[in-house]
Amino acid sequence: MNKNPLVLILLGKSGAGKGTQLNLLKERLGLEFIGTGDLLRARKKIDDFTGKKIASVIDNGGIIVSSIPFKLWMDSFEVIKNKGDFKGLIIDGSPRKIKEAWLLEEALEWYEWDKRVRVVLIDISEEEAIARITRRKTCPECNNIIMFSKDDADIENCPKCGTKLVKRPEDTVEGTKKRLAWFEEEVGQTIRYYEEKNKLIRINGEQSVEDVYSDIIKVIEDDNN
Repeated sequence: MNKNPLVLILLGKSGAGKGTQLNLLKERLGLEFIGTGDLLRARKKIDDFTGKKIASVIDNGGIIVSSIPFKLWMDSFEVIKNKGDFKGLIIDGSPRKIKEAWLLEEALEWYEWDKRVRVVLIDISEEEAIARITRRKTCPECNNIIMFSKDDADIENCPKCGTKLVKRPEDTVEGTKKRLAWFEEEVGQTIRYYEEKNKLIRINGEQSVEDVYSDIIKVIEDDNN
């Protein structure tokens, strides 16, 4: 059994289903979790310059400069490191830019979590991403994401907490295409970087939720043997 803590980095286009897989993996593996999107949404609620700027950029489909999420990662890493009894960590949606990959490598080495890092890309097509994102709604209270199929009856309230679901301002066709173009240009470099280091595992994200989950677990179990 591998005793080094697992650092599992999940990458994928918007709508790839990372959030769904994260919930399943956290429950099974008992890992800590850092979601860059969650960190940014929490930070934008603070009524200062950076909070307002994050809100403006996100709500207009823009991209946050790397220094902001990196600061939020480091603050979160420090909290987690001081908890003790550390089994591992899941990082959602980051690093995005190649320089963020370098910064994250340095941070993981600093916190002595660099011996067992696996990068999983949940891979879907651009067409599938657009279809999924433009149909989804989010709970503003618990951040639960509801992915509607085209045949679903519309759900008004969050199944978890009952709060009225909302559509994120950036989840339009135009906003989605803008983010996907950026993903291809910037995150594509990061994906190739991890491929060259033999750290990237591609998972077919257009399978059922259960099959995607099974493929990710197989990667982790193979790593333990």
